[in-house]
Amino acid sequence: MARKVHAAPYTGLHPWFPLSPCGDGCLAEHRDTVSAARAAGRVARAAAVVAAAVWTWPLLVVFPRSGRRRFVSGLSRQLLVALGLTVVVDDRRAVPGRFDGLVVANHISYLDIAAIAGVCPARFVAKAEIADIPGAAVPAVIFRTIKVQRNSLRQLPTTVGVVAARLARDRSVAVFPEGTTRCGMSAGTFAPAFFQAAIDADAPVLPVGLTFTTAAGTCAAAAFIGDDAPWDTLLRVVRTRGLTVRITVHESQAPGTDRRELALRCERLIGTAVHRSP
Repeated sequence: MARKVHAAPYTGLHPWFPLSPCGDGCLAEHRDTVSAARAAGRVARAAAVVAAAVWTWPLLVVFPRSGRRRFVSGLSRQLLVALGLTVVVDDRRAVPGRFDGLVVANHISYLDIAAIAGVCPARFVAKAEIADIPGAAVPAVIFRTIKVQRNSLRQLPTTVGVVAARLARDRSVAVFPEGTTRCGMSAGTFAPAFFQAAIDADAPVLPVGLTFTTAAGTCAAAAFIGDDAPWDTLLRVVRTRGLTVRITVHESQAPGTDRRELALRCERLIGTAVHRSP
């Protein structure tokens, strides 16, 4: 089980380039692991899911948007299950169902994308340095990633404008307002930049809390932190026994007129869910 790191928030080049307070010290050795053969089987099953998606995706161009959304949702859940995760959805909305608007979530892992897409298919905003990794090319295409250049604050308004335009067309966009990943023991501060897109488009905002747990409690196995390469995170996930991703979907929020107030409102909702997760 990961231990909580007591550290003040770090800031990087600018407010949209934060540095995570979590690092290799958050990664504890996971003693309850599966056999090497079972871990290899999980990798093979996940590879089969991805391969099937690659072959099927071009055919979906002729399908209506609802069909593509169902495909992405089903694919995402299949991928998580293939990797050995149990998916638990705690939907707290009065009327659960399809959502068009801005989805915001705390950020732990690149598996967050599959977790969210399994519930609320959306186009994701992702760091360009991650989306451009060769191994991430296929997911970037399937999830139609909107790239953000974190090292250039000057380009941020343009990306926010792209998101606002999509929201104005009744589309869904998902963003991780923390701007970086954490170990999962707590949620960080939400930068308000992309909340402005929801205000400009008068679009609702859906806060989603993510936690990864085992029988021992909150687990950092799925976290993408410290000196991790994508393969390091994947190996921890497929080796961990009883890993569960819990997806807490809160009631959608009206955008209002103050992006900082909106960001803080969603941050508090998600942070409460993360701290109270079993």
